[in-house]
Amino acid sequence: MTEVALPNPAPPQEGARTIETLRGPAGRLEAVLNPGRAGAAAAVLLCHPHPLFGGTLHNKVVYHAMKSFAALGIPVLRFNFRGAGRSEGEHDLGRGEQDDVRAGFAWLHAEFGLPLVAAGFSFGAHMALRAGCQDTRVRTLVSLGTPVEAGNRAYSYEFLSDCRKPKLFLSGTADPFGPVPAVEAALAGAAPPKQIAWVPGADHFFTGKLPAMQAELRSWLSGQFAPAPAGVESAS
Repeated sequence: MTEVALPNPAPPQEGARTIETLRGPAGRLEAVLNPGRAGAAAAVLLCHPHPLFGGTLHNKVVYHAMKSFAALGIPVLRFNFRGAGRSEGEHDLGRGEQDDVRAGFAWLHAEFGLPLVAAGFSFGAHMALRAGCQDTRVRTLVSLGTPVEAGNRAYSYEFLSDCRKPKLFLSGTADPFGPVPAVEAALAGAAPPKQIAWVPGADHFFTGKLPAMQAELRSWLSGQFAPAPAGVESAS
């Protein structure tokens, strides 16, 4: 499958702040925190799609997913993998990027002391799943646009057979990088609890379907986390 350029990035959300203290093994990682509300049930690390094809923390799918978590008052940390944006280092074909994810976990744990959610879109989903399944601080996992094959890159999910954390896999039924039969086959061996949800007619980037993606994500999250205090605005 031929790789395509990512859609234009979304603008930064009001209330987000730049984080200067997130560092991984390759150096400083550019990061933005949406701080959430007092009494949050968890904190989220949200990973962006493939950096060699335009993926950054400002990707539209990542941005709209952040808003769904923020609607529950949950803090969300987005960051650029090594070599992307203003992050130091160089792309490492998904090896060092898992260490970047672990650095994000450590920062969030030190900052909030809350159970963690490992979430991501496309390449970022694969990185979040791999690192998150192994980390005891992570309680929940979310994979958006779960990739199976993109360009000359194949993604495998055998490691999920031992991952017994709650998992959501949310994709579009018209996703060329994760067709329905391929995703269902790839995830057949994933340990429960898991939910595979589909947005009808959505492509890999949920083009024109981002509100539907948000609705599915919020529906699942509402069963995992208590609502934030009154006054939190909707993410739609």
